[in-house]
Amino acid sequence: MSPKSQRPFDPEALFVATAVPKTVVAYAKGEPIYSQGSPCDTVLFIRSGEVKLSVISKMGKEAIVAILGEGNFFGEGALAGQSLRLGNATAHTATTIVAVGKADMHRLLHEEHELSDGFIAHLLTRNIRTEEDLIDQLFNSAEKRLARALLLLAHYGGENIPQRVIPKISQETLAEMVGTTRSRVNFFMNRFKKLGFIGGDGGLTINNSLLSVVLHD
Repeated sequence: MSPKSQRPFDPEALFVATAVPKTVVAYAKGEPIYSQGSPCDTVLFIRSGEVKLSVISKMGKEAIVAILGEGNFFGEGALAGQSLRLGNATAHTATTIVAVGKADMHRLLHEEHELSDGFIAHLLTRNIRTEEDLIDQLFNSAEKRLARALLLLAHYGGENIPQRVIPKISQETLAEMVGTTRSRVNFFMNRFKKLGFIGGDGGLTINNSLLSVVLHD
C-alpha cells in the first residue's frame, strides 16, 4: 500500500490545496447554522465541535435526526437538487463550520478523486447509520436505544478514538433522540449510574460496560 493511500481523509487540506472559495464561521452553543425551509446552496464541513440536525413537524414538535461531530459533512442535499433545507442545523457545542458553495463542491468532486472517494465513503457510512437508527427505533426497547445513543455520542464503534467523557447533554435532548419521555430517560440514566455504566464527574462519562445493555437479549 502506498503512503498516499495510507493518509487519513482530510477534506480541509484539499480545500486549501485547490483554493476553493469557502466560508469559515464560528458558532456558539445553541446558535442556529441553518433553518428548515432556508435556501439549500452550500455543503458544510465540521472543523470542530458538534452539530445537531433536527426537523420540526407542522404541530411544532422537534425530532432530533443526528448529532454529528468533527470531520463530518452535512447539508449534502444541496448536491442532489434540494432547493430548501429539509431540517434545522444547530451548534450543539461551540462549533466551527466550513461552508463550500454547491457549484464549487460539484466541481471539486469531479476534479479531485481523493475528495470524491472520501465523500462517497462518508455518504455510505451515514446511510448505514440511518438504517441502523431505523432498526433500533423499530425493534429495540427505550433502554437499549438510550444506551446506543450514549455510546454513539462517545464515538464507541466508530473510526474516532472513543471519548469517554461527552459534552453535557440534557435529558430532554436524549428523550428526543431516543423517542421516549424525559421521565423514562431519567429512570434509565439513574439505573445506568447505579450499575456503574456511566458517571457524572466533570461531564457525562461513558464506560465500556454500557455495551452490555445493547448486546443483552
